[in-house]
Amino acid sequence: ILGEHLRICPQGYTCCTSEMEENFANKSRSEFEAMMKEAGRSVQATLTAQHRSFDSYFQDLLNKSEKALYDAFPSMYGELYTQNMKVFKDLYSELRRYYRSSNINLEEALNEFWTRLLERLFKLMNPQYHITDEYLDCMVKHAEQHKPFGEVPRDLKVKATRAFIAARSYAQGFLVGSDVVKKVSQVSLSHECTRAIMKLMYCPHCRGMSSVRPCNNYCLNVVKGCLANQADLSTEWKYLMDSLIVVADRIDGPYNVDTVIGTIHMRIAEAISNLQENKDSITAKVFQGCGNPKISTKGSSSEDKKRRGKVTLEAKSSAQALEMLVLDAKGNLTALKTYWITLPNSLCSKKVMASSALDDKCWNGMTKGSYLPEVMGDGLANQINNPEVEVDITKPDMTIRQQIMQLKIMTNRLGNANIGNDVDFQDTSDDLSGSGSGDSCPDDVCGKRLSKSPSTRQPETHAIPKQSGHGINGASSRSLPSASLLLLLVAVIALQHLWR
Repeated sequence: ILGEHLRICPQGYTCCTSEMEENFANKSRSEFEAMMKEAGRSVQATLTAQHRSFDSYFQDLLNKSEKALYDAFPSMYGELYTQNMKVFKDLYSELRRYYRSSNINLEEALNEFWTRLLERLFKLMNPQYHITDEYLDCMVKHAEQHKPFGEVPRDLKVKATRAFIAARSYAQGFLVGSDVVKKVSQVSLSHECTRAIMKLMYCPHCRGMSSVRPCNNYCLNVVKGCLANQADLSTEWKYLMDSLIVVADRIDGPYNVDTVIGTIHMRIAEAISNLQENKDSITAKVFQGCGNPKISTKGSSSEDKKRRGKVTLEAKSSAQALEMLVLDAKGNLTALKTYWITLPNSLCSKKVMASSALDDKCWNGMTKGSYLPEVMGDGLANQINNPEVEVDITKPDMTIRQQIMQLKIMTNRLGNANIGNDVDFQDTSDDLSGSGSGDSCPDDVCGKRLSKSPSTRQPETHAIPKQSGHGINGASSRSLPSASLLLLLVAVIALQHLWR
């Protein structure tokens, strides 16, 4: 029949009624959106699997360290352990909470552990004295200069904070990447795209050419126009993948989580040994600084606090497992770098089943023949002259713009993790961006990165790494004025004008 009634397909002779054309338009829309979600689910599955593998490995490291402590310490230390069991349990509990992105100051948590442990052990090692809370406060103040546990607390703090910061940012990076793909894959097609997809996929049916495949370049122009906003994710997406690869190298290198996390119990044992060996000199120094405490009227209990025998503490290395985890992750991350800009090619070749680029007997949108227009570039700005889809380049999709910001924020966090610098996993709408670079972090700097009080500290604002196409090598931080400070500045200037 004559096709004057058609609103999307060419109006020559046709097999389709208006109702058929409308049904085909709805069908093509739902099929294309399903293609997008299916492609996205594949990427989500890869990132989620990587997160699950690393998360399971890291949690297992912590569990083994804690179990080794519970198994060995009772026979090693007697009452020194049994009367202080809660201190050790609380430490591992805080470490897990931090890793799960709770708002915990890790350095403060470690400091609190050593303080509580010292207070308990000092009282147990001096049972003949009545030691008050005020006396303990004085003792703790002098502890820093006496170093009762040796260098272990400082060394563990530097290494553990680096390892934990890297581990939790790394794990979080996979989840953020997966969430971005999920949200972007759910963005619905515009009205113009629905028409273009229908014309691409089902208008040949209306012309009696159901076996003729769409021209490849024609398909690419339609899909690039419809996924122009998605293609704009590509730059930040690549930076996130590069950032995860860099931090993966840190986790299996300088910040080796296998060595650091798997030996926490051994470092604690080393610290307690240092205290026991230097008990007399440390006690004398404390008495000198804080005065002699009163003799206890209860008398001293039997000293069941020394080691009961030699127990060998071992760290069961899982370095090979970590190496394989990192190797697998880097391979997957590298493969995913170009996902957003290769998506049109993937959809056209695998899903739409477009013809080869050289085919001159393919569906070109009007009839069977060759397709002459050039293929558009990637991204929204390149669609201004797209011959197949009308794209308003002045109105970017806000959902996708928000996801681009999420990628920037996560890349920023990974950049800071790369140099051992912590960033709160706070409301991402408050994150700001800047620029900077750097890839080193001396021990005496990294150990002082975190503020003392999580309730009073100002959120750190860290620079987003310079984006030169080579991934990230780190990021330096710089403070930016807050909104309230800017408002105050404007108010002062206004008042100055009024006074004049």
